[in-house]
Amino acid sequence: MQVQWIVKSFEQLSASELYGILKARVDVFVVEQECAYPELDHKDQASLHLFAMEEGEVVAYARLLPPGVSYPEASIGRVLIVKRLRNTGTGRRLMDESMRLMREKWDVQNIKIQAQDYARAFYASFGFEPVSEVYPEDDIPHVDMRWTNADVQKERM
Repeated sequence: MQVQWIVKSFEQLSASELYGILKARVDVFVVEQECAYPELDHKDQASLHLFAMEEGEVVAYARLLPPGVSYPEASIGRVLIVKRLRNTGTGRRLMDESMRLMREKWDVQNIKIQAQDYARAFYASFGFEPVSEVYPEDDIPHVDMRWTNADVQKERM
């Protein structure tokens, strides 16, 4: 099966694409993780949406938020891979592409995430470092993490 990667602003999403994204987010975060949380938070309109489609289904997704929407720095949220594609490299591709797009479109030097604690090592493999203690968010242990483009920071000194 061929996976097609797409990035769009909220305004560019078709109704079908938006429905697929919201369905995938609810399927993973609300149903699979049994977590009731405010899914619709008025941040989608300001975000870029990176997703992978396979046979009409959203199979990977990340919400890319510009600086000032969730935090002073840019952030990545709602990261998901459908269960059947986990541990296939799809998550690595999603994060690599997310970070590349954010650097390209917004020239970001820092990215903040609110990671589920079990995924800390995964995000650390991209250079994210914890910047908080573990805390409960919707009854799931989370940790805030930040990526800093150290090479760019050194060049500016």
